[in-house]
Amino acid sequence: MREVVLITGISGSGKSVALHALEDAGYFCIDNLPPELLPDFLRIERDRSDRRVAVAVDVRSAGSLPHLLPLIDRLRGEGVGIRSLFLDASTDALVRRFSETRRPHPLSTPQVAPGSDLVADGRRALVDAIELERELLAELREVSTVIDTSQLRPAQLRLWLRDLVGAPQGGLTLVFESFAFKHGVPLDADFVFDVRVLPNPFYIRELRPFTGRDAGVADYLAAQPEVPEMLTQIGDFITRWLPAFENDQRSYLTVAIGCTGGQHRSVYLAEQLARRFRSRCATLLRHRELDARD
Repeated sequence: MREVVLITGISGSGKSVALHALEDAGYFCIDNLPPELLPDFLRIERDRSDRRVAVAVDVRSAGSLPHLLPLIDRLRGEGVGIRSLFLDASTDALVRRFSETRRPHPLSTPQVAPGSDLVADGRRALVDAIELERELLAELREVSTVIDTSQLRPAQLRLWLRDLVGAPQGGLTLVFESFAFKHGVPLDADFVFDVRVLPNPFYIRELRPFTGRDAGVADYLAAQPEVPEMLTQIGDFITRWLPAFENDQRSYLTVAIGCTGGQHRSVYLAEQLARRFRSRCATLLRHRELDARD
């Protein structure tokens, strides 16, 4: 058994897509394994040293969730490499997905959440069920790498997940993510930098169709005095605090760079920052709005 990827998160955030992506990548996947069975399962898997394993645990095992964190700590203390990934999404996105699929939320029935406040027809309002689930999973989210799927298509999620599980373990991985403020701030961001004050290539007709990865846009931004200055200041901030996050045993640190449309300024700065830190530590690069177009 080479590694264990623990997939968890909010219902409707894409855990099934994530499991299928890992299965396609050669992982042996189990969905909704009760946490108390995890040690026995891993004990059996230790004999298969060449197999990578992914296990999904979520609120369907609500009664066992309080035991999951101590269990993870114990297994790590025994030398089991566990990579915990938490899928999340905005409440609006989750409500839309449940409405489209017409599937009930797992906490919407009294059998799953006994003793809770229920509406007259015996079913918890969807938003209330989502908020209850956030409360139940809050501690697990704190110790996991968070992936915000609110704006992601399934193909994007599969790509980002492949990059995350492909990153080396044993050190901190820096994730630089560009995004558009008009589509919301990523929920998985540890730091958010707003670069909307910088000159915008969108207003130059010849540059509008291109992105921050294209030479024309990059040359234009590099020639604006404010852009290198902000780039240096953001980079210096990360350099100053990166050792503290490494000493805190963090696996991932996500730095989100946002502009209005997520096409030009944020993309350029994310690209430049990734280039600066690539020799310092493992680095991943995401462009939320551009990846959605590919």
